[in-house]
Order: sequence, then C-alpha cells, then structure tokens
Amino acid sequence: MLSIPLPFVVSLMLLVLAASLVARRSEGTRLAALFLLMCALTTTVVGLRWLLDWAWLRALQPILAGLIPVLAWWVFARARQAISLPWWHWLAPVVIGFSSVTYPWWQPPLDIMLTALYVVYGVALWVSARDPQELENIPFSELPYARYATQVGAGMLLFSALIDGVLSLDFIFWQGQHATLIITIGHAILLPLLALAVVWTSLHTQTTPQSVSTAETKIETEPAGAEDDNESRQDREDAEGIIQRLTTLLETQKLYLEPDLTLARLARKLGLPSRQISAAVNLCLEQNISQWINGYRIAHAQHLLKNTDLAITEIYLEAGFQTKSNFHREFSRLVGVTPSAYRKDSSIDLKSPISQSHVR
Repeated sequence: MLSIPLPFVVSLMLLVLAASLVARRSEGTRLAALFLLMCALTTTVVGLRWLLDWAWLRALQPILAGLIPVLAWWVFARARQAISLPWWHWLAPVVIGFSSVTYPWWQPPLDIMLTALYVVYGVALWVSARDPQELENIPFSELPYARYATQVGAGMLLFSALIDGVLSLDFIFWQGQHATLIITIGHAILLPLLALAVVWTSLHTQTTPQSVSTAETKIETEPAGAEDDNESRQDREDAEGIIQRLTTLLETQKLYLEPDLTLARLARKLGLPSRQISAAVNLCLEQNISQWINGYRIAHAQHLLKNTDLAITEIYLEAGFQTKSNFHREFSRLVGVTPSAYRKDSSIDLKSPISQSHVR
C-alpha cells in the first residue's frame, strides 16, 4: 500500500482549504489563503527536509518558519482595523532569513531567534484576545468565537515555541534521535489548528477601508499611553452623553437586530472613535458593548417568545443572533432559564437586559 508521510498529507489538506478560500473571490479571504499556502509550503519543506536533507532545504525551512507568526498576526490584526502591516514586523523574518542563507560562515542562534519570535507574537495575540472590543470588525454575535479563534492562534504559536524547546533538549541529550518525530507531530498539530483559526477570523471579519475610519486615525496619533488611560480620564458626563446618543441610535433604528452589526459600524454612525464608545459603556454600564447589545437582542427575543408562535430557530435569527448556541448561552446568562422554559412559564420575567442599558 502506498504510504504518504504525514507532512505531505497536511500540506494537501491546507492546499485544498486555500483553494476553497480563493474560490470565494472575497477580498477578506485573500490574506488567509496566502497564509494557508505559506503553511502548506512549510510542511512540504519539512517533509522533504527530513527525507532528503538537502542543504537548500535546511536554509529554506527557518525562512518560512519566520514568516508564519508575522502573517498570522496580520490576519488577526485586520479583525481590529483594516490596515496594512507596519514595516517593522518584517525585521525579524529578514534577520532570520539573512542568518539562514549565510550559515555556516557565521552561526547566529537561529533556534533561539525563532523561539523568541513565536513567543512574542503568541503572547501578543493572547493579550489581544482578552479584549474582545478590540475586534471591532467582528459582528457582536460572533465576538466570543473571535476570542476563541485568537486564543487558538496564540496557543499554536506558543506551542511552536515549545516544540523548538523540546527539539533543543533532544539534540542536547539524545543527539537529535527524535527530531524527525517531534517536528512531524508538531507541524501536524500546529499548522492545521493555526490555519483553521486564521480561516475562521478571515471569514467573519468585516474589514473596512482605512479612509472611512478617520476617528481611529485620530486615536492613533494621541500621545503614548493615552489609550490606556482613556477610561480613567473619561469625564463621566461625556460618557453618559455617549450612552444617551448610542441608546437613541439603537432604539430608533433597531440596529441591534442586524446580525452583522459591529463596533466599527456603530463608531462610524456616531462619528466617534470605537475605543471611546467602549470606554463609555464600560464606565457607565459596567459591562462590555457586546453584552449590552445582546441584552437588547434577548429582550426582543423574549417579546417574540411570549407574543408569537415562531419557532425558537426563527426567533434567534430575528433577534440578530447568528448561531443557536450563542443565543442559548446569552439567554440563559441574562434570563436564568432556557428559551423553551421561558416560553412555557409565564411567571418568568426578564432579569436585566433592558435595565442594564440605562446609565447607572
């Protein structure tokens, strides 16, 4: 029976996935498709490297490895703002590439450099995942999954750094006897999961042209540390004014019923920076904006459950949710029971979604 090494199987899977993204002909998926092609090329080189051990493959492998965390960061960064990648992100891959092609005339610590690169980008992604409001181009109903996807991406970058550490120990104590197995297993886990996280983010990101985000450009030009101190220095009266304007906008236009509603869209509607809106919601309502929007949606769903015969599947779509699981989770969090139980028991009333929308 024909036996195909695992790295080549992974490469084939990644190529098929990249082809499916290219077939969508969507602007938002082009970068993800490029990332998948890079991952497929990397796994192919890994397979060939340990089968043939050609010198040029040994030089190419660290070059490709140095590009992966930068491209992964770029995909996730576009979920926050539709921007090009700053030039300084390419410095580390260029240094690693130069070090690789000039080996062995000089012998820089390539393994340490790659490990550090993956750790830095992994930690940066993990930190960004803890602040869902940063994913301003992701629909509010998808924000929890966007956070999970970002965490998976961060975890896989950190996992790659762990693989490099295990490889170093293998060469120190066992002269690299297990290197082939470690790299094969590592890439079989790392790249597919990282690729899936990248694909999910690219498919659910609504990138907006930089020209329409003038408010965000103003924020970027503030002095260093201004963003971090924005909430603490936010005048409460100004924050309450933002909440009043946002409440009027939501209730008059019923924007919360739009499943694709994003923080970036609300910011453009109000003509304010998205961070200022988020800070106002956090300060006055003591919750994030995604939870606040979902409160309106759950209140609308409650009305439909009590006053219509619509199926629950229709109701969660009518209320602006995109997935049933997200609807059930938010409904149970705010009301304390499942949608089915709420419909059956007329004595159960709303816990707080609408009341939470008022300034405290």
